[in-house]
Formats: sequence, structure tokens, C-alpha cells
Amino acid sequence: MKISVETIEEKYVLMTPGSQKLAAEAMQVFPSGITHDSRFQRPYGLYIDRAKGTRKWDVDGNEYIDYFGGHGSHILGHGNAAVVEAVQQAILRGTQFGGNSADEVEYGQLVLELVPCAERVRFTMSGTESTHLALRLARAYTGRSKTIRFLAHFHGWHDAVASGYSSHFDGSAVRGVPQACAEDTILLPPGDIDAVEQALSESGDVAAIILEPTGTHFGMVPFEPDFLSKLRQLTEEKGVVLIFDEVITGFRIAPGGAQEALNILPDMSTHAKIIAGGLPGGAVCGKKEIMDTLDFQVMEEKGEEKVQHNGTFNANLVSARAGIAMLKQIRDTDACQRANSYGAKLRAAMNEVLVAHKMPWAVYGSYSGFFVFTNPTGLNISPLDFDPLDYDYTVLKTSRLGYAQQLVLALITQGVHIAGFPGGWVSSVHSDADMRDTIAGFDRALGLLKHQQGW
Repeated sequence: MKISVETIEEKYVLMTPGSQKLAAEAMQVFPSGITHDSRFQRPYGLYIDRAKGTRKWDVDGNEYIDYFGGHGSHILGHGNAAVVEAVQQAILRGTQFGGNSADEVEYGQLVLELVPCAERVRFTMSGTESTHLALRLARAYTGRSKTIRFLAHFHGWHDAVASGYSSHFDGSAVRGVPQACAEDTILLPPGDIDAVEQALSESGDVAAIILEPTGTHFGMVPFEPDFLSKLRQLTEEKGVVLIFDEVITGFRIAPGGAQEALNILPDMSTHAKIIAGGLPGGAVCGKKEIMDTLDFQVMEEKGEEKVQHNGTFNANLVSARAGIAMLKQIRDTDACQRANSYGAKLRAAMNEVLVAHKMPWAVYGSYSGFFVFTNPTGLNISPLDFDPLDYDYTVLKTSRLGYAQQLVLALITQGVHIAGFPGGWVSSVHSDADMRDTIAGFDRALGLLKHQQGW
């Protein structure tokens, strides 16, 4: 007997009974049944069993082309052979020794070789830890207390960066964060150099400006081409530390990240994801004079208190060896270029599908990322000439409020997994076959969505 599926959600539920069962069990274990806010999905999220290359399989055996990419970590795809071998060999030696290792020295030397602004590096265990430490170092170095951030830019979840990403755009403290902490942050419209100049003229207590160098969330809200160069000039004039948050862009858009690709040198940069081969790990890189605030001998000679920074698993053996294996391939191959090329082709092909469906949506982005603008307010746009620079963050960020949820579910039913913003990251190993299957799946998913909505 043929089952009649009336909605995308019903189709999703029918094909993922194992995920549904695990989601129900997880509700009794975790708040909302999840361990990361971005994995919240209605009616429930997928439970993945394994992954290899560009594909992954859920607990029900369904196969997906993956554009979540370990939250952007896997530019070389899942289960890269050199990274896997490095991890296997490392773990037989131990995980972390409570002491220094030759491996961490090699790891650090490789980071200094690749990252243009890196005169010194300090390893951490996540992107959040990296931005946390970078801001502390900037405050210590300058003797100032305030930070300028841009609305909707993401820098982790610690107190100093919690407001103004997805809520509290007025600068008030998010729940659980002291208002006094929020008051040390100046939130500005992204890309507004006049607002930056005014803020710096009104306050002489700004230690740092931190931003995602390709714009909000890897370019969901991009910058005008000359914004970063003007920002670099302004921060140098005012003695403000410029921090590029390269947690996603680093080692992805180019071996040296955005600072190499855009030819703009920040004072510091923060890293995670790719830097540790997709394992837990991160780093802060920067000028020696700033990083010296961590140095026991230098600070003792100056008669000043050093910045404290601990971390049991910083540069642990397994993450270090995975990172070395990953970064050597980034350095020695055209991985970044291949990912960027596939991303451009994917965006163009998806827009052609939108044209064929006569849908006033658009797929845009840069380098190896893509975003699907679902146009929830009904703007008069065309997929082939959509320019995100014509719109500010209040428009571009609303795509998540449109048909994003239904699009994600519809694509899952067609064997394609994207992130919920909606969009994703591509890898250097996505193939012509992946492209063909993705575009066919996107076409069918839009058909399902149109049928359900009666368009």
C-alpha cells in the first residue's frame, strides 16, 4: 500500500525513525535534546552515524551530501586519510602529557609559517577560547577596557561577545551575563566606517575592534570592498588592536586566511576548526609585542603582571598531530582554491534552478560558502543579479525566519544536508557527481516546497 505524504515534515519523519527515537531519548538527557544551539531543528535533528569524504549517513542508513562540513572544519572532507593516520598514531603515544612536546613546537612553527600576522602563537581548545584570550590580551596591551564589535558578527559564546549576535542588538546583556560586562562593548552596524570613526572619537578607552573579516558569518552580510582597508588605517591611527576572527576563514579561503586573500594585516587573529584538523583546538596569533603580555620573562623584566592563560588540553598531542597533517595539505596543495571554485559553481547552478522555478530567492556568498536568501518579506529580486551589498544585516539575517526550516527538511529528504542559516560550506573534495546530485536534489526540494505552499 502506497503511503500518501502530504507535507515535507511527514516525509522527513517517515525516513528518519531512528533519529526520531534518539531525539526522544535525548530530551530526557539534554536541554532541548541537543548539545549545540545551532543543531536545534523541528521536529528533531538528524542523528549521524558516520561520514567519509563529502558524504555522511544517518542512523537509519540514509545518505547525504554534506554541506555542514563539521561547522566548516572539514575543508578536506570527512575522514581525510592523512589526518586519520596522524590521530591513530598519536593516540597510541598518549593524549596529553602534562608537559611540553616536540609536536607542539612543530605545530606552532607551521602556524607561524602560514598566518601573515603571526609572530607568536598561543594554542587554545576552541574558537570561543581564542576570542576570549585575544580580547584579554588586547586589553592588557593597551591598558584600555572597551571593545568594538559589529552587529550580527559571531565570536563565540563567552560573556564579552554574547550580546548583538542573534539578539540584544541594543547592547543590553543577554540572560546570565552581567550588564557591566555588556557595557564594555560598543556595538556598531556592520561595515559602517563612519560609525567606527565616531565611536573612536567619543571614547579613548577602546582596546580592540574584533570582526569577521569577510563579513557576518562568513559573508552572509558582506563588507564593501574598501571597508577593511579604511578600518586598518583608522585603528593604526588610534592605537586600537585590530583582531580578525578567522575561526572560519582561516586556512579556508586561502592558506593564510582572509588576511592573505585580502592583503590586510591585522594585529591579531583568532583560529579554530581547520587549524586542529577538525578536532577540538584553536589559537591566537599576533604581533610579538602583544603576545608578550603572556610571557613570564618579558613581563618580569618590565615589572608588570603577565596575562594568565591555562588550559589542560592546549596543543594536546592528538589535536596537534591532526592539525599538522591538515595544515601541511593546506600549504602544499590547492585545496583552498578547489573549494572556492566549487563554491562559485554551486552558487551559480543553484541560482539557475531558482530561475527555472521562477522563485524570487537568491543564492549568494563568496569563496567556499553559500547562503540561500529566502526573501521572507517579498522583495523584488532576481537570483541572477542579486547583490547582498544592496541590503543590510536586518534584511539578510531574516532569511532564517522565512522558509529556511522547510528548505532544510526538504533538502534532507532529497539527500542533501545544509546548515540552518540556510546555507553551508563546501570542501576541496566535493566532486562533479556531488554537484549533479546536489542540484537535482535542490530542484526536487523546491518542487516539494512549492507544492506544500501552493505556489
